[in-house]
Amino acid sequence: MPQTGGITAWLQVLCGHLIVFNVWGYINSYGIFQSYYTTTLNRSSSDISWVGSLQIFFVYFLGTFSGRAMDAGYLRTTLVAGLFLQLLGVFTTSLATSYWQLLLAQGICQGIGDGLLFCPIVALMSTYFTRKRTIAISISACGAATGGLVFPAIAQTLLHRIGFAWTIRVMGFVLLFNAVVVMACVRQRLPPRKLGPLIEFKAFIDLSYTFFAMGTFFCFWAVYYAYYYVRSFSRDIIGVSDYTSFSILMIMNGLGLPGRLVPAYLSDRYFGPVNTFIPVSAAAAILLYCWAAIDSYGGLTAFVVIYGFFGGGVQSLFPSALASLTDEPSKAGVRIGMIFSIVSAGSLTGPPIAGALVDLHGGQYLYAQLFGGTSMMIGCLLLILARYYKCGMSLKKRM
Repeated sequence: MPQTGGITAWLQVLCGHLIVFNVWGYINSYGIFQSYYTTTLNRSSSDISWVGSLQIFFVYFLGTFSGRAMDAGYLRTTLVAGLFLQLLGVFTTSLATSYWQLLLAQGICQGIGDGLLFCPIVALMSTYFTRKRTIAISISACGAATGGLVFPAIAQTLLHRIGFAWTIRVMGFVLLFNAVVVMACVRQRLPPRKLGPLIEFKAFIDLSYTFFAMGTFFCFWAVYYAYYYVRSFSRDIIGVSDYTSFSILMIMNGLGLPGRLVPAYLSDRYFGPVNTFIPVSAAAAILLYCWAAIDSYGGLTAFVVIYGFFGGGVQSLFPSALASLTDEPSKAGVRIGMIFSIVSAGSLTGPPIAGALVDLHGGQYLYAQLFGGTSMMIGCLLLILARYYKCGMSLKKRM
């Protein structure tokens, strides 16, 4: 049976935290790049969004392959390849001077590296924990919040002092330090499962699994929109300074820390991950609708505080809720990776669609805000169906 503690198990949580720091801390800070690239490259919001959304796409799409590689015993090989490509992407981004170079370096190269890292570490932690699985995965997911504070702080401090290229290289050295720690500590627990399909289609016979896949697609169609555009919204609509716009992004990312831990604690202690995921996604949907009414700095601050909490909860509860649907630890990599690949399509297209809606509305954000809120609400309703097919109408059933 999986462990529920011990130094080796919690070292994997540390590795998970650092990998999520490198992957999602950087991605959730894309608001830095969205605003900077739009201005310096003179490209549309939708064009620039493709760079960041490609990263997210590869994180999830490659989950099917990297998860299966972990099941087959190639965890360390997969992580080494991922960390190398991640670092290569960051350091070549520092040399990029045109849109296509950024698309290749930050969108594709770094994205592929991210995709080789994230699914295996989530699947690995699910094999070490049962009773404390959600809190363990959520502690690792807090790397998105800590990274989301560190990378904007680096940009805010250094961008105007040493320029774009060296600011990116400093971020790269932070990633390199984390990579060394990860490779020193990571350990695979289960013996390799050499045989088995890359895609297990019979998993979709379970309607709970199928509706969960559909629900998370719609949730992740919407969740990253605010992280990409809150900085440009604060400058273009609210009229705050460039410095203040960095601070707004940092606040949103920083509130992801309690947003990942508090729902995880409630999930482990009282409700279960899916039961917690449903109201958290509903709250995120309502907040995206409410964003349309904001026209002041105070209102925007309140929004980023609350959405930072619930947006972080959506991101952290997703992998732990998904892990709870997998009863066989030896198939964790494949089962988790399959839904990661489905979610990748939503993550790829969501921010560019939102950017196109901003451009369509002449730089106003209403259409995109309605798109985000509606998509998240549809996702929430599908998650309710997933729960129904797993445990019926009983509200007392933990899931």
